[in-house]
Parts: sequence; C-alpha cells; structure tokens
Amino acid sequence: MAMHYKVEVPKDVERFFAAAEAGRWEELKELFGSLKKLRESSEGAEALRTLWPAIMETYGVAQTAHDWPAQKLLDYGQAVLGSLRPGMVYVGGTDAGRFIPTLLNETSDGEQHVVLTQNFVSDGAYLEYLRFLYGDQMTLPTPDDSQRAFQDYTNNAQNRFAHDQQFPNEPKQVRPGEDISVTDNRVQVGGQVAVMAINERLFQMIMDKNPDLSFALEESFPFKSTYPNAAPLGPIMELGVQDAQKTFTAEAAAQTVDYWQATTQSLLADSETPGDSEALRAYCKMATAQARLLADHNFTAEAEETYRLATDIGPSNPGAVFAYVLFLTDQKRFAEAIPVLETAANGAPDNPQFRDLLQNLKRVAGRK
Repeated sequence: MAMHYKVEVPKDVERFFAAAEAGRWEELKELFGSLKKLRESSEGAEALRTLWPAIMETYGVAQTAHDWPAQKLLDYGQAVLGSLRPGMVYVGGTDAGRFIPTLLNETSDGEQHVVLTQNFVSDGAYLEYLRFLYGDQMTLPTPDDSQRAFQDYTNNAQNRFAHDQQFPNEPKQVRPGEDISVTDNRVQVGGQVAVMAINERLFQMIMDKNPDLSFALEESFPFKSTYPNAAPLGPIMELGVQDAQKTFTAEAAAQTVDYWQATTQSLLADSETPGDSEALRAYCKMATAQARLLADHNFTAEAEETYRLATDIGPSNPGAVFAYVLFLTDQKRFAEAIPVLETAANGAPDNPQFRDLLQNLKRVAGRK
C-alpha cells in the first residue's frame, strides 16, 4: 500500500506489523493505542492516515484471535464462509463477523472471497483501501458518490426534522437515536443511526454498480432496504436475490428454523462455552438478524421461534431481548413479553433498561 500511494511507512507501523506477525499481543495492543492517538492528533502523519484501514483490519483480526478459543473461531468461520457460493462477496457486520472470515479467507486453501464490512463504506479511507484490494474485481463508489449519498441523507433528514417541528401531533419521522439539529439554517446530523443510514445508501450503491456479483451479509445494523430481496443463507443472509418472494418459501423459512434449533442445541450442550462467551454473542446476533428477516417476509411463526432460540443462546443479550420483546409487543402480547424480560433482568441485574421496560410492561399488562 505504501508503495502504491507513495508514502513512507512510519517506524511504529513497521513495529506494529512485526508484533502482529510474531503474535506478540500485548505489544501489538500498546502500539495500536499509540498509533490511534497519533492518527487522531493534529500531528498525525499522512502515511498513517493512508495506511490506517490495513492497521485497523490487522488489529481487529489479532484481537478476535486473542479473544476466541481456536476451535470456536474455526467453527464460526466455517459456518459463515462455508455457506457462501463461489464468487460471492461477503459483507461482515460485527467484529467477529468481519474479522474471523477475513482471517480464514486469507489463510485457507479454498476460494478467496471479496470481504468487506457494512460499517465503514462511508469512510473515504476505507473505500480507498477496498479499491486497493479489490479494484480489479468490483466497482466501488467514488468520492463524488460518497458526497452525494451524504447530501441525499442530509436533505431527507432535514425534511423529516422540519415535519416533526411543524406537525408535533403527527407520528415522528425522526428515528430514535437519530441526532438531527439545525444551526444557522444549516442541518447537522450525527450519531450511529445517521452514519449507518449513509452506509446503507453507499452499500446499496455498491450492489447497483456490480449487478453481476452476488452478496452475502452478516449484519450488525439492519439495512432494511435490502430485506425485500434477501433470503437466509446458512447463518447469514443472501442479498439481491432475484424473485426473492419465490425463492424465500415457507419451506426455506422452516429450514432456517431447523438450522437454528440444531445450532442452539449444539451451542448450549457445549460445557466449555460459558454463557457470556464471544461465540454465543456472535451466534445470538446472527439468529436475531434472521428472525428479523423472517418477520419482514411475514413468516411470523418462524420468526417467533427464531427469536426464542436467539434468547435461548443469549438470555440477557440486549439486541436479542429487545428485538423479541418488540416483536411480541407489536402484537399486543404484553404478558408473553414479561417472562423474556424477567429472564434477561435476572441474568443482568445491573442493566437498568431491562428493569425499566419490565416495569412498564407489567403496568400495561395489568391494565389489560
């Protein structure tokens, strides 16, 4: 990369990659911390900013390999990569879903896939990194495309913000967690919801620019615009499915439930996997994502069973618990949501969100 971009590799970056290659985790962690501070400072070198995506990816792989038991890492990576068809582009979302397939994709003897993450396609340096790695295999958004995606989202956010100001008694159009403000007639957006909305627009642009490629996603944040043409693919989901309504059949939905029943049974039968392990969190996240997809395609019974299995894997996992509770309360099944929250609160007594929501639901159920 340094040769390609005509920058000199800083000495600390050389030491960082030497520590990664030698497996010296503590040294690697310390070097990453110092490089991160330097990058964020005004003195951060241009070379460091240019090479940062490769540094970040290397650190993420090393950290995940350090945190996961080796066999669990291999099993998870095989579950994900083994579900891909030849030539598929794989899109990771969570740290495990991004870095474990990256590691195994680069070191296995099998087919190597294009691997990227859904979370940083709005970052210009990351897009340039993808161009360096895969520019001969796929077309990526240009800086002008990125600017247009940002402006389109900003304009949309401004209109929704104005609606909520002008019509306070109508349903809010600004989404929960979306940080929108107007200062001196200029709209400002921020927060994770806004960033991921821009990422979603750019990711959709990547798919549009590469109609001959097929994409598979392990999601961290739902890209709801992809759901109509998505279908389960092992523990993850395939995107851009032609005739998804014909492909994603009741039989396919039932097979997804079967997959998670078998996976949940295997995970919970393993006495060497503690309840708060990285592995259980990763599988819980994937099951929750597939339950959400099932619900979006109106496979309500299958979605409910998959949500239940997700909370079996992670009884106090906030993402799974809140998604399942929302699924039940949307159907006015408040009394059935209470045991889900009670289990979560008992397992995580320090989580005030579980406790507060549980109290609210009990009051609602009492009125019923």
